[in-house]
Amino acid sequence: MVSGDIAGLITVYVYVIILLFLSEKVLKKYPLISRKFLHIMVGNIFFILPLFDHAWVMAFVAAAPFIVLTFLVSPHSPLKLVSGTSAAGHGMGLVYYAISWTILAYVFFDRPEVIAVGIVAMSYGDGFASLVGSRYGKRKYDICGDVKSVEGSLAMMVMTVIVSAVALIYYGAPISIPVIGIVAVASAVVEALTPMGLDNLSVSLSAAFLYYALTYGV
Repeated sequence: MVSGDIAGLITVYVYVIILLFLSEKVLKKYPLISRKFLHIMVGNIFFILPLFDHAWVMAFVAAAPFIVLTFLVSPHSPLKLVSGTSAAGHGMGLVYYAISWTILAYVFFDRPEVIAVGIVAMSYGDGFASLVGSRYGKRKYDICGDVKSVEGSLAMMVMTVIVSAVALIYYGAPISIPVIGIVAVASAVVEALTPMGLDNLSVSLSAAFLYYALTYGV
């Protein structure tokens, strides 16, 4: 572990601690906003990825510990550290979030823009789908027992394209609107077909692997 890895670890942990404090203390009176604030803002971790020097540090020291930590602050935890109504009382969603980041960090360490696209689809895309759908969703549909809305799905596509483009610019990677457009549409379809909570796993992984396949022809 070298200075870059240490800087990356400190930045990740400090950033997540700040987010948890804001969601649990500042936004506690607004449960939906608090949960989605945490869900979306954690996605900004993609800005921190260049600090890391080794895949194993990013995957197993920065990302993997959050699998345990998020489980311990979930309603399923045997320790019952939080109430089910708190921002951290998220079910298993954030646990899947941490699992997907761990997988992406290890598999695509040398292609951080691919990790970023996966994280963006999960955080900004899925997060805004829920926010817009709950507030403006009029056209409802139910595919797998989980009610979604056309408005939410469209919001997911738009946000995935916009923030993915920002991520690619940040990494100096070529931007192909057709490619990120396909990834955005596919992510919305996967989100619609996945039972609640599991989309934090399915959306990020499918978005990253699809982007990688379309971009690098594998």
